[in-house]
Amino acid sequence: MMFRKSAEMISPNDALPGRTDQSMPVPPTHTVLGTPLTPPWPDGLQTAVFGLGCFWGAEKLFWQQAGVYSTAVGYAGGFTPNPTYEEVCSGRTGHAEVVLVVFDPSVVTYDELLKVFWEDHDPTQGMRQGNDVGTQYRSAVYFTEPGQRERAEASRDAMTSALRDAGYGSITTEFADLGEFYYAEPYHQQYLDKNPNGYCPIHATGVSCRIPAAG
Repeated sequence: MMFRKSAEMISPNDALPGRTDQSMPVPPTHTVLGTPLTPPWPDGLQTAVFGLGCFWGAEKLFWQQAGVYSTAVGYAGGFTPNPTYEEVCSGRTGHAEVVLVVFDPSVVTYDELLKVFWEDHDPTQGMRQGNDVGTQYRSAVYFTEPGQRERAEASRDAMTSALRDAGYGSITTEFADLGEFYYAEPYHQQYLDKNPNGYCPIHATGVSCRIPAAG
């Protein structure tokens, strides 16, 4: 079944019903890092979840960072339980395409991951990134650990000023607690490792994000 892509967020009452008794199968290991894609994670590691457009290229950005233990792509911020890719792309689940990042904060800080997030997409575009149009392509940060919202807000304030100085409009990034994270289909996981010449749009603005130190 084909759905029309939508740039307007659907209401919970109008969302697709999904499925409560069937979850997506998840590959056992990361094809690049060789680590698990599902918890439990080793002691001391933390998680972060970011949406910055098409999740194929976004995931590669994060698995390349020192201190990142694992990454996985999935769906967050929506209403439909256990959605499929086709359902998410229809705009009728409310989900964004996101990357789950598992990291060692003694090697790479959350601020450093936020810097990657802000600098490698255009957070002013609303429900799109470039030619990718739809609610699933929205810019989003979903919080999973204490203190993440405070640091994300500080980084947003810094990036707002930098983007304004560069002639960009207002930031449209969604900030919210994570809620449910649903893994995407196995073929999406580490897609650009399996398909090196695959579609990889990174809509960087060229604007640097200088996050102030925590007080």
